[in-house]
Amino acid sequence: MKGSEAVADALARSADRLYTIPGFPITELGSLCNAELVINEKTALEYALGDSLAGKRAAVIIKNVGVNACADPLLQATAQGLIRGVVLIAGDDPEALGSQTAQDSRYYGELAEIPVLEPDATCLHAAVEDAFAASEQFSRVAMVRLTPPVLDAEAEIHPVARHDGKGRLSDRSWTMNGRVTAEEILYTSMFAWSSGSRLNRWNGEPAGSGPAAGNTRIVTVNPPPEQVAGMQDIRENGRPFTRDHCGICPPVPRARPQSLEDRGFYRTFCRDCPFHAMMRILKDRKMKVICDAGCSIFAMNRPYESGVASYGMGASIAVAARSTKIALIGDYALLHSGLNALIDVYEKDLPLLAIVTKNDCTAMTGKQPAYDPIPYLRWADPVICPADDVPTLERELVVTEKPRTLIITGNCPEGSTHEIVEC
Repeated sequence: MKGSEAVADALARSADRLYTIPGFPITELGSLCNAELVINEKTALEYALGDSLAGKRAAVIIKNVGVNACADPLLQATAQGLIRGVVLIAGDDPEALGSQTAQDSRYYGELAEIPVLEPDATCLHAAVEDAFAASEQFSRVAMVRLTPPVLDAEAEIHPVARHDGKGRLSDRSWTMNGRVTAEEILYTSMFAWSSGSRLNRWNGEPAGSGPAAGNTRIVTVNPPPEQVAGMQDIRENGRPFTRDHCGICPPVPRARPQSLEDRGFYRTFCRDCPFHAMMRILKDRKMKVICDAGCSIFAMNRPYESGVASYGMGASIAVAARSTKIALIGDYALLHSGLNALIDVYEKDLPLLAIVTKNDCTAMTGKQPAYDPIPYLRWADPVICPADDVPTLERELVVTEKPRTLIITGNCPEGSTHEIVEC
């Protein structure tokens, strides 16, 4: 059995849903898995995060440059957290045999503070299952790096039992500073996980990772195991990531995450925000939404607390399509990076209520002007409703079995500012 076939078998055992965007060297793997094709990598990862919130494990199979396209939700997920495991299968091409670059995706492990595993062809099943387990243990996406020599190699087949864990979302009582501190505390504990992994095999130098030969086998390449400190002969396929990172120390976070009470206040919508009527209906109906970046994120705070999670600009559409079925997004965020996901949702006829608040500005960052989204959404046959039209809001704020777009229009009052409430 080839390495790609072994990985496909491992994913079939460990994952509930699979997504892919074709590209060398993972095109064959995506086909073997019968993975769902998605419009782009960002949307695919957002779907997977939605699956996670809904209690399903999900994997995204993409090539090296595709990791760039999903970088925003990848990093956001580290601070926001998740429930079930999400694994990014990154197909790297160190020789640029079929790619525009020889990008090494392991560096995203350091940037996003996520576990990165790079197995050889002897432990593919265990590496995939352990990646899901690490994602759940540390409440963030995990990455498995694969290169052509591993995908094309004759693989050893050692199936392992699946053991679903459960991650957590960041505590809504924390400030954003507190959420970052909490994830850094978890990242610190990830170093011990790497050093104690069953996948690594220690037998002196030279050490190898991925397809690179060595007496010692290093699979958990980020964070690096403490045992590699001081090793001189480390062999890798691609850039010298492990060699350059051996001996690095865990971060030193604050003593504990900062809470809203520690800070003394929380922020919410402007007192005279035109969208309060919409928010009251959502709260009264106990409708849970995925919040986008911008003012939508205030739906997670008091007094409404309707928001479940937020994974960055434009992410609410795809995340909601696989979880709560309700996305709350502003006009600017939708045009910035949410349209691709909305197209994919409509093409797949997924049940979703996409609520677009149209205030013609970027209210969170200083009310810079925003483009009118309506000309670019006519294909979706949206319902357009003034923010003060309560009867229409009550009729249209419902989830059906089809994708629907509701554009709610309102103007931010001149001179208004987000309300700061002491706590």
